[in-house]
Amino acid sequence: MSWIQWLRELQSIAQIGLTYTKDPYDVERYEQLQILSAVMAAHQTNGDAEEIANLFVNETGYATPKIDVRGAVFRDDKILLVREIADSGRWTLPGGWADVGDSPKTAVTREVLEESGFETKVTKLIAMLDRDMHPHPKMFTHSYKLFFLCEIIGGTAKPSMETAEVAFFSQDQIPDDLSISRTLPQQIDLCFEHYRNPSLQPVLD
Repeated sequence: MSWIQWLRELQSIAQIGLTYTKDPYDVERYEQLQILSAVMAAHQTNGDAEEIANLFVNETGYATPKIDVRGAVFRDDKILLVREIADSGRWTLPGGWADVGDSPKTAVTREVLEESGFETKVTKLIAMLDRDMHPHPKMFTHSYKLFFLCEIIGGTAKPSMETAEVAFFSQDQIPDDLSISRTLPQQIDLCFEHYRNPSLQPVLD
């Protein structure tokens, strides 16, 4: 296990403990464990321990993976990418964290609309991946990534508060400056495979 996995497990133990314990002494111990996790994370990343601690404190309830949804939208054999304002203006498939109360289909169509201006409908699940099993940069949050094939049903290309540019790219013209924290080149290739062969089964980690 890497140091980030150890910290994630410590934080998870503290979060679950704070959720279920009724003993005030145990509450204090779990809070100390949470603070220790933040200090260790700050030491490893040269980050701000208080800021990281606040991030941990905001995670409550039983610790579970977060869900990241991404939409693969095609037009004329080209895939839709958006240039994020965050992450140094890099390109990615439109998407983001699913909100509580949303179905996966609702989450991804909302994200695509907000980031690109296109109204879409989901036609199939391409993949459900464990982020840790793919060469994304490591992050404190454990998450699953869901990729959906989507069909345009309305709207026009329109950047948003989160995106500076919206464009379609052929498979041999995918930009080099991808936001690999969000989308990997091999994941875009996988989207093209499912677009061209819709009978393929979803890829599951």
